Amino acid sequence: MTLHFCQDTDLSLERRIPATPAAVWRCWTEPALMKLWFCPKPWRVTEAVVDLRPGGRFFTRMQGPNGEGETCDSNSDGCLLEVEPERRLTFTDALRADYRPNGSGFMTATITMMPDGAGGTLYRAVILHNDAAAREKHEQMGFATGWGLTTDQLAALAETL
Repeated sequence: MTLHFCQDTDLSLERRIPATPAAVWRCWTEPALMKLWFCPKPWRVTEAVVDLRPGGRFFTRMQGPNGEGETCDSNSDGCLLEVEPERRLTFTDALRADYRPNGSGFMTATITMMPDGAGGTLYRAVILHNDAAAREKHEQMGFATGWGLTTDQLAALAETL
């Protein structure tokens, strides 16, 4: 599947991570590892579910340092759309597990991991939004800072694997 980037509705982040695609993949797909990097500290992930198959559940519950954010309903559930080990992972919050409509979707994310030829990974996250307003909202929520910090945390963890 080819992903077409649209500046009006999409956000992206690209990095070179000095860890193998296999290590980066593990960080994205093993719930115990996701809990260590998936949200900017001092926030933390208290629950992670990755049913690693197309149609599988993709869910994280985050909690702030003062307990904020702990209450989430089923609309926080997401669905995996593409699962290409050590290469590509696509998920959305527009669907729940088994492609069931969620009713409140905000984004679809495609994460790609390619060997960089030097033992590391060319990492790209492309976040698709329904319209320019949703993209702007995500940008104002701190996309660049939040996804940047979590990617730094992901890289640091992946280097240890």
